[in-house]
Amino acid sequence: MTEFHFDRPQVRRNFGRAARTYEQHDVLQREVQTQLLERLDFYQQQPLRVVDLGAGTGRGSALLARRYAKAQIIAMDLALPMLRAAKSHTSWRHPFARVCAEASALPLADRSVDVLHSNLCFQWIDDLPSLFGECVRVLKPGGLLLFSSFGPDTLKELRAAWALADQQPHVSRFLDMHDVGDAMLAAGLRDPVLDVFRYTLTYSEPRKLLQELQGLGATNADSSRERGLTGKARYRRMLEAYETMRVEGRIPATWEVTSAHAWGPPVGQPRRTSGGGEIASFSVDRLRGSRR
Repeated sequence: MTEFHFDRPQVRRNFGRAARTYEQHDVLQREVQTQLLERLDFYQQQPLRVVDLGAGTGRGSALLARRYAKAQIIAMDLALPMLRAAKSHTSWRHPFARVCAEASALPLADRSVDVLHSNLCFQWIDDLPSLFGECVRVLKPGGLLLFSSFGPDTLKELRAAWALADQQPHVSRFLDMHDVGDAMLAAGLRDPVLDVFRYTLTYSEPRKLLQELQGLGATNADSSRERGLTGKARYRRMLEAYETMRVEGRIPATWEVTSAHAWGPPVGQPRRTSGGGEIASFSVDRLRGSRR
C-alpha cells in the first residue's frame, strides 16, 4: 500500500471553507451519486437507519430520505459548515439528522446501521483499516455498505504539469482500487464488488480547473506538501506545461472513480489483524457453559 498521509485538520478546513461554493461546482459529484444509488437496488429490505458519511451539503442525504421515507437518515460530515449548508436540503416531509463526526470514529452503536452510504468521501481517509473497521462495527449483519472514492489516476494531467514545474506534491494522492479491496476483505466485509470508472472533464484554461477544485474544497491536503507560497515562476511553469496537453482546444482533467458495495458480516465472523492472524468477536450472551 502506498505510504502517504493526509493532514486531517487541513481536510476539515478545506471543506469548511467550500461549504458556500460547493454546489456551484459539483457536477461530477452529482453524476457519481446517481450511479452509486443504483447499487441500492441490491438491498431488498426496508432499512430502519441509513447513514450518509461525508454528506457534505446534504444532496445525497436528501435523496436517501426520499427513497427511505420511514427510515432514520443521518448525515455525517467532518466539516461543520457543510452540515450547516445541508439544512437547506432537509424538509418536514423528508427530514434527516446532521452529525459532525469522522468516518473512522463513528458515534454509533455496534450493529446499528442498515445502510451505510458515502459518495466521494473515503479518498480523504488514509487509514483504511480504521475506516473499514468502523464500517464493520456499525453495520448490522447483512447491512449494506456502498461508497465511491477517487483513484490514483485522478487529476493525472494536473499532477504531471506540476511535476514539470517542481518536485513538491501539489495534488492529493489517492489509493488504488486493489488496496481498497484488500482493506475491505481484511476488515471482514462480505462479497465486496468494486468497479472503476473514468470521467474526463474539460476546461477552457487550467485556471478554471483550479477554481473548481478550490470551490469544492478538493485542494491539496497531503501532509508532506510545501507549506510556503508556491511562487509565481513555478505556478507559471505549471500553467505552461498544462497548456501543452490541450485536446481539441480544451484542457482535460481525468477523474478515476471507484464505486463499491459490500455486506456486513455475521456476528462472530473472524477478520484479519495487522499481525496476520484473525480475530472474532461476539456477544458474551452467546457463550454457553457451566460454572461451579
